[in-house]
Amino acid sequence: MYQIIEKQVLTPVSKLFVIKHPQLAQKAQAGQFVIIRLHEKGERIPLTIADFDAKAGTISLVVQEVGKTSQEMGALKTSDQILDLIGPLGYASHIQNYGTVICIGGGLGIAPIYPIARALKKAGNRVLSIIGARNQELLFWEDKMRAVSDELYVVTDDGSSGHKGLVTEVQKELINKEKIQKVFAIGPAIMMKFVVETSRPHQLSTIVSLNSIMIDGTGMCGGCRVQVGGVTKFACVDGPEFEGLDVDFDNLFKRLNYYRDEEKVAIKKQHLCRLDNIK
Repeated sequence: MYQIIEKQVLTPVSKLFVIKHPQLAQKAQAGQFVIIRLHEKGERIPLTIADFDAKAGTISLVVQEVGKTSQEMGALKTSDQILDLIGPLGYASHIQNYGTVICIGGGLGIAPIYPIARALKKAGNRVLSIIGARNQELLFWEDKMRAVSDELYVVTDDGSSGHKGLVTEVQKELINKEKIQKVFAIGPAIMMKFVVETSRPHQLSTIVSLNSIMIDGTGMCGGCRVQVGGVTKFACVDGPEFEGLDVDFDNLFKRLNYYRDEEKVAIKKQHLCRLDNIK
């Protein structure tokens, strides 16, 4: 069992959990993820590591309440415990001094892009970061991202904070005026696709972290299959990061929608159970 020692509400739908796990905190690196199971009847879900502190023996996870398990986790409190927490899994981000890099975090992707931007800055890169969300209410960690970036650009769909529009608009401006060596992007699959398409005319290497459906995190179930460069890869053991210019995003979209109906049923059942408990 792994204890939650801190919980923060970041947005109306996003929660931060700081969890005690000394062994994992010692090994964790930017870009890696964990598999969690909240209780004996719970499902296994992957969560990218948002932060880690080897000295304190903690890792930080940010959860957006969209499905049954993420809603259950969002209801947990400080001092509550998580049954299973396995990791770090996947390959860490390849960090070196590239020169000038762009780091893009969209929505929940702001959390996992943070340790990558921090590591790139520590390696001597000039880090230009872009964070975006639908509106100001859904933005978080602006101060943390600013602290690890040479320049930070904030983007919202409705213009309630920073630039009004899409992260790709700022990305395009930066590519046109700067000599960019590499782009790192994490966020909704559709956002990552268009970030890649913005980089493609320049053949600019763009690393994306794929959020395909994952069950065991060891390559055994095959649920996280993705097509990269015409070859089948497994996001859990071959990734989660891949060269975005080679990713078949249309195939990824189809896989992400496989269990959409079942997820809706699970959420509905959970809601009905809550109503029964209230009665």
